[in-house]
Amino acid sequence: MSQPSPDVLPEADHHRPWTKGRIATHVFLAVMAVLWLFPLLYAVLASLRSYQYTAQHGYLSFGGFTFSNYVNAWRIGDFGPKFVNSAIITIPAVILTLLLASMVAFVIARFNTRFNQIMLALFLAGNLLPPQALLIPVFKMFQKMEVPFWVSDSGTLLNTHLGVILVNVAFQVGFCTFVLSNFMKALPKEIYESAMVDGTSLWRQFWTLTLPLCRPSLAALATLETTWIYNEFFWATVLLQSGDKFPITSSLTNLAGTFFTDNNLVSAGSVIIALPTLVIYFALQKHFVAGLTMGATKG
Repeated sequence: MSQPSPDVLPEADHHRPWTKGRIATHVFLAVMAVLWLFPLLYAVLASLRSYQYTAQHGYLSFGGFTFSNYVNAWRIGDFGPKFVNSAIITIPAVILTLLLASMVAFVIARFNTRFNQIMLALFLAGNLLPPQALLIPVFKMFQKMEVPFWVSDSGTLLNTHLGVILVNVAFQVGFCTFVLSNFMKALPKEIYESAMVDGTSLWRQFWTLTLPLCRPSLAALATLETTWIYNEFFWATVLLQSGDKFPITSSLTNLAGTFFTDNNLVSAGSVIIALPTLVIYFALQKHFVAGLTMGATKG
């Protein structure tokens, strides 16, 4: 007897019953989604309204819509050069972090020795220290480190984008190494045994075999790291001393007035700053979700 086609399976096989538990779960998730989206939606709404209208009618009113806040925020906040500075810091930092972390994770996953486990613990221990506790040592170290004149006019890493890139890489490599090493340990050992039989070198095993299999986790980490490094302002404040080198997150301070602050203008600036991370997330959403859920169903 032929088996029924999947297209004609009973309705109960296609749709789960709406139990009380399932309804409660969906209600809870909907409420949490609204709570998470409310600040963003409120900022977008405020950015599209004029300050004069909201000052007269309040923020709970409806009307006074305009796009002038975005034009003024871009001009007053000097967003153009600041976006370039953020790109100069974020793109190399993310690439270098993932490259170094993937190399370290490959060694830890392929050679499970006590020394490698100690190294992984040291990487993770570095992430447990608050950045504020390392402010003075890092500042003094960068003040003493000499670099070529084409990197810095002062001859040190202070007030250079390279310094901000290096400190971000140093603080992010540990977390990425931990995630990637766990992912690589879950890869089948048979593929490496076959590669070794074929005489494949360790470098080729890493570059042509392991990295392609780690694309979901690399995409998820790239999304997270881009968001974290792009929004990071602490080390930029400590290590950069020239206003023309500050990242985009510093532009919001230019929108705050001395005696009063136009919240509509600040909201427009916040939306502009958030756009790149939102675009990156939606572009990598498929790989991001796959990277986070990879291995969730493995026993």
